[in-house]
Amino acid sequence: MKRIPTYKFYKHKYGDELLVDVINYNRMMPDVRRTPVFCETFYSLSLVLKGDEEVAVNGRSIKVVRGIIICSIPGEVWAFQQEPRLKALNLIFEKEFLLSFFNDPHFLDRFTYLQADRTTPFLKPDEAAFERILRLYRDMQREITDHVNKDQHILRAMLYETMMLLQRVPPVAAEKTVAIQRSLTDVPVSRYVDDFVTLVQDHFREEHGTEFYADRLCITPNYLNKIVRQSLGKSAKTYILEQILDEACRLLKYTTLSVSDISAQLHFDTATYFVRLFRKYKGQTPLEYRQGNA
Repeated sequence: MKRIPTYKFYKHKYGDELLVDVINYNRMMPDVRRTPVFCETFYSLSLVLKGDEEVAVNGRSIKVVRGIIICSIPGEVWAFQQEPRLKALNLIFEKEFLLSFFNDPHFLDRFTYLQADRTTPFLKPDEAAFERILRLYRDMQREITDHVNKDQHILRAMLYETMMLLQRVPPVAAEKTVAIQRSLTDVPVSRYVDDFVTLVQDHFREEHGTEFYADRLCITPNYLNKIVRQSLGKSAKTYILEQILDEACRLLKYTTLSVSDISAQLHFDTATYFVRLFRKYKGQTPLEYRQGNA
């Protein structure tokens, strides 16, 4: 059976690594017309400039028109009509672009429109908010395309302002729920990956192995790894480990808990193993990390 195509972030599109971009839909349309059902491994905020056609995200569908903002998170499935003619600007980013600055692994949790359990992926600002958000999109686009040395601090500030403005924008209920044709994929990407991400958020401190999550989802660990890698670009085990290490960094930076206490809170068998694992992936010991972020 044919898989749903998965698009990954082109980190070196402009030379040096850049984890944010603003793309005109007219540049995306050849790919969308070729494969109108696809998923992405990054965050996407599409601001519709002109259109009158149906778009679905994770099976929730609406007829989009000027002003609608379509919000998607990594792993969600997009579905366009066969010959889409939508005009829009697509603001895309990797979570690391923000987390590397805010140093808070839960930073994105504050935005309701980026939550896996949100009721709708569609927002509709009033005209004043739309024009303000549009200016930010175009300013980001100019910063990216017009400057050889792109100022990532400026881009990060504009992205943050945009996201805070979107938090004020009311959601628009999906008009209907559509089923993604099973002939297009051999894995139910959205259902299992969304549930996996939620389970990890709830249990990563005490459950480090993929077997626990696979059992809760009633699938095999190999199958879980396959669909997580397809949707998020990494194995299930790597995703779990990232959440554990992010939490370890947060505890080291913002609390006075000892390394042994942090190891116990995160349910490592021994503090020695925790230190060894942390050093392997972070390039320094927990104490060195704490001292460098004091």
